[in-house]
Amino acid sequence: MEYEQIQVECHSGYKANEYPVAFTFQGHRWEVSEILDRWYEGGIKSNDPVIDYFKVKTAEGRVFLLRYLRLFDSWTVRV
Repeated sequence: MEYEQIQVECHSGYKANEYPVAFTFQGHRWEVSEILDRWYEGGIKSNDPVIDYFKVKTAEGRVFLLRYLRLFDSWTVRV
């Protein structure tokens, strides 16, 4: 499974980068119309980084898996 780094526009509510609202991938800006699923891993031990996952549907109907690594404030998309 490979991930490519992307730029993401997020909603920030009670925490920063709460969920994605749009992202740029392959030179195209994709607007998120729906979050189909979300989960996280890590954080159980103090040295485990927390990674948030978002399965999103775009306005064009495409489905992408986005991943946010909080430790590095870094977003990637599964390719």
